[in-house]
Amino acid sequence: VSVASGKLSKVTVTDQAGKEVAGAISADGASWVPSANLSVASQYRVTARATDANGVATQADSTFGTLTPEKEAGPYDNIDNDGKYGVAMIVSLNFRKPVKDRAAVEKGVSFETSDGTVVKGHWFGSQRVDFRPERFWKSGTKVTVHYRLKSVEVSPDVYGGVDSDQTFTIGRDQRTTVDARKDTMTVVRDGETVDTVPITAGKSGFDSWNGTMVISEKAERTRMSSQGVSGVSAAESYDLSDVPHALRLTDSGTYVHGNSWAIGAMGSYNASHGCIGVADARYGSDGSDAGKYFNSSLVGDPVTVVNSKGAEVAPDNGLSGWNTDWQNW
Repeated sequence: VSVASGKLSKVTVTDQAGKEVAGAISADGASWVPSANLSVASQYRVTARATDANGVATQADSTFGTLTPEKEAGPYDNIDNDGKYGVAMIVSLNFRKPVKDRAAVEKGVSFETSDGTVVKGHWFGSQRVDFRPERFWKSGTKVTVHYRLKSVEVSPDVYGGVDSDQTFTIGRDQRTTVDARKDTMTVVRDGETVDTVPITAGKSGFDSWNGTMVISEKAERTRMSSQGVSGVSAAESYDLSDVPHALRLTDSGTYVHGNSWAIGAMGSYNASHGCIGVADARYGSDGSDAGKYFNSSLVGDPVTVVNSKGAEVAPDNGLSGWNTDWQNW
């Protein structure tokens, strides 16, 4: 809002809900600007009053609308509102279109935590940004993610498309260590070792990833196939339609899951194609090692593999960002 040959005395701008837009008149009284960007696809009403050098006052009323974006980035995250997650949970925000203005996106996403935990984002390419604290969350922490991206131009003529809040809570502290050399899996809950069970990890040529991974999905049963897994010969190809108690660790297909076809390998040698196999019944039993572990687990629980002959898991393979130190994050 601007005035010629006079000074503004009062400017009121309201949105379509009647809420006043924050703003300020300049020191010389010649203009008024809002404190922040206006919302897209919205209608506004303006009432401006000004006085000239002779003290004559006038008022102007007007309305205007902001543009309706033709393109939106359509971001989506991996958390459910009011969900409960493990202490290693990473919030992953994915965009359906490339983001050019990363700083604007980071400014439009904020974390409110009950204990003051600081959260920062890290980009993996132009369409994915993951958020985590420096160290694992503390049990009981309540987290609210504020998305204010609807009116953010993430790329030329492409807008963020979402204004929403997502709240979640961190549950008990359960951490799992898989030793691929000893073929054991140790579960520590709230600082106390509650279970150590025999497992089988990735065999030679299909060695399990080392490093800290995070449970990203839980499925009572899932299908696993060798299709798309490099290095699997025709003789050892597989297509299992109902693998029980499956806990996904990576996008590339690493799971902790129930295994009934290699019971003899448990605790003795590595026989899998990279997954962590835990003893189970054919269609899954809640009383088995795999069943008990599945039922005790939350999405967001960390699983750390040590002493495998495999490489360290890439930080963008699933929610594996804990393998990047805080300074680089």
